[in-house]
Amino acid sequence: MRRRSVLLAVPAGLVTLAGCGDEKSDTAKTKPSTSPSPSASTSSAPPPKIVDGPLPAITAGTKFDEKPTVAKGSGAPSKDLAVKTVIAGSGKTVAENDYIQANYLGQVWDTAKVFDNSYDRKTPLIIQLSQGSIIDGWRYALAGKKAGSRVLMSVPPTWGYGKQGNTQAGIKGTDTLVFVVDIQNTFNAKSSAQGKDVAQGDAKLPKVGTNTDGKAPSIDVPKTAAPTKLVANYVIEGDGEEVKADSSVLVQYKGVLWDTGKEFDSTYSRSALTSFSLQQVVKGWSQGLTGKKVGSRVLIVVPPKLGYGDNPPSGSGIKKDSTLVFSVDILAKM
Repeated sequence: MRRRSVLLAVPAGLVTLAGCGDEKSDTAKTKPSTSPSPSASTSSAPPPKIVDGPLPAITAGTKFDEKPTVAKGSGAPSKDLAVKTVIAGSGKTVAENDYIQANYLGQVWDTAKVFDNSYDRKTPLIIQLSQGSIIDGWRYALAGKKAGSRVLMSVPPTWGYGKQGNTQAGIKGTDTLVFVVDIQNTFNAKSSAQGKDVAQGDAKLPKVGTNTDGKAPSIDVPKTAAPTKLVANYVIEGDGEEVKADSSVLVQYKGVLWDTGKEFDSTYSRSALTSFSLQQVVKGWSQGLTGKKVGSRVLIVVPPKLGYGDNPPSGSGIKKDSTLVFSVDILAKM
């Protein structure tokens, strides 16, 4: 029951198997999940009034990122969105359309029945705070909070799962939901790798910029023959968890052609991060990113046989049998 983020409208990059550069199509469908966590409802409700209560008490697990126990709601819940910052963090401020990394627990107000939590899975949720990706209660309650914060909220059906509820989770259309959310991190279009620079001493390989200011790094391709085998080298080495062959990742990337150095795809130019499963990208990416650490910037040189070969995406500007060069910032493992 591992929760994967539900990405409904992330711009499609050319590294996906279907790669066509259509910014309105899905990037990559991640593995289906049976978790009933706060993925999007069909709500199109107006913005809620945010109030500070009533809210049930957290009776155990009161530290940040510790699994909480929450009391049953007392009396009638608010018809507005009730939000309280239980622990104030000092990290980056969350904005709407950011991706957040968070642990959470959700339960029903009237019964205190826990319908989902990420603490037991030992895998935080990474999801975009955008309309259509997550319930509106989270969008409005978490925007403006800082990483490192614990937020307690009660979400009426209007900004939760609506009148239809969520039968899979046992949530009725009249249920107010209570969530505790520990915001570990937040990512946006200015996010970059964070780690130690690694020497780039091979003159026969492209040199990638090491700036971490959110701007696209430079990629200088040498005037030499392209390598015939995959290259996947650290430019900046992070200290996060290693990516596995079946992982989904949140990234910034830029791709250029070896022959001309011309950019053909970039999250930076779209001002939008992208995420995908390594099982649904070209082989050069899946092989090149497997084993690399979160927080890293990686140079990937993809030979034609591990890229698009003689069948490049229409309209991409990539010719047949092109060698592709990427700079990839691995921001999070999903």
